[in-house]
Amino acid sequence: MVVEKVVLAYSGGLDTSCILKWLLDQQYEVICVMADVGQKEDFEAARQKALKIGAKQVVVADVKQSFVQHYIWPAIQMGLIYEERYLLGTSLARPCISVALVEAAREHGAKYLAHGATGKGNDQVRFELSAYALQPNLKIIAPWRDVEFCRRFQGRLDLITYAKAHDIEVTAKPSTPWSTDANILHISYESGVLEDPNTVAPSSLYELTLHPLTQAPQTSTRVCIHFERGLPTTVKDVASGREYNTPLDMLTFLNELGGKYGIGRIDIVENRYVGLKSRGVYETPGGTILYAAHQDLEVFSLDREVLRTKQLLRDRMSDYVYNGFWFSPEALYVRRCIELAEEQVTGQVTIELSPGYCRAIARKANDSAGALYNKQLVSMDEHGGYVPQDAGGFIAINAVRIREHVRAFGAYPTDK
Repeated sequence: MVVEKVVLAYSGGLDTSCILKWLLDQQYEVICVMADVGQKEDFEAARQKALKIGAKQVVVADVKQSFVQHYIWPAIQMGLIYEERYLLGTSLARPCISVALVEAAREHGAKYLAHGATGKGNDQVRFELSAYALQPNLKIIAPWRDVEFCRRFQGRLDLITYAKAHDIEVTAKPSTPWSTDANILHISYESGVLEDPNTVAPSSLYELTLHPLTQAPQTSTRVCIHFERGLPTTVKDVASGREYNTPLDMLTFLNELGGKYGIGRIDIVENRYVGLKSRGVYETPGGTILYAAHQDLEVFSLDREVLRTKQLLRDRMSDYVYNGFWFSPEALYVRRCIELAEEQVTGQVTIELSPGYCRAIARKANDSAGALYNKQLVSMDEHGGYVPQDAGGFIAINAVRIREHVRAFGAYPTDK
């Protein structure tokens, strides 16, 4: 009998630990791959746990640097945000993790890739589309879509019982069975008590951020963030004067500072790609600060119509990333279009952090970069080359359409 090899996307948590045992029962040889995307995890303990359950080998792939530089930083440059609120922390990690999974499958000669993503969620789409883009001949094992597996396990409570029966250590308990997913950009929480959208998330849930009203400092602080072509290049702590110059260092510092001020918490209901609505609670401190700074510099730097066109492309790209199409021709095309606009987004923004929120309070273009902001032209103290009389014709031309509407259909109703 030929024993087939399968690479399992392993986290050490409840689902993938039980799936590891289930795959072994199906007579697969399992290579567990843990991707270090910056989550606070005891990887050695998780490795020993997987080996104890029966994994043939456990690979810990350190992809933090790649994740920040090749996924998070482009997302900041593009200004990605899903449904105007979610900064795509989990969505961006999936293609990065998929690269590590496919590399392990090639190295170990595995035909199969397995994951613990729910059959109702987005991650199954993200992992599998990424895998097919990177290695089209891979075969996928998705236990939460397997008839036998789903008959045996309805959800996390059944898995907890199964884990106890097979001496598998898990941290999830029936009283707090929400699911978490963490990386260097964010932590997400869903399921369990959070499935009722009218239930307030327990205060004990949050791990990255302090409560902005009861725990955060009540005095503000400032950071200055430099961008080149829309990409963060330097973060300066104004209070201490210390600068951070690598993507990993910049994000780590902003996470710590933003978390201290309780910045980046959201509690939302979002539209999953598979058609369901789901409730998620997210913490994204550093990403929230970077998004605010980049957005401010973009409005300052870009031509009005270029900005609006770019915003349309941003929304499309946000959908592509959320839906699992990072590796797709349309995503590549849109990304390159946005990069063209971002050539003008070079300068610095000063951000003020206060309990629970951050805002831009100053900005300027680099001396070497052009600037569309013309202080002399916009000044209220001098004409600066602007001819006020020209505005009369501008208004008259714009009024033609409104006057014609009144002529044809009568005057617009008022509140009086």
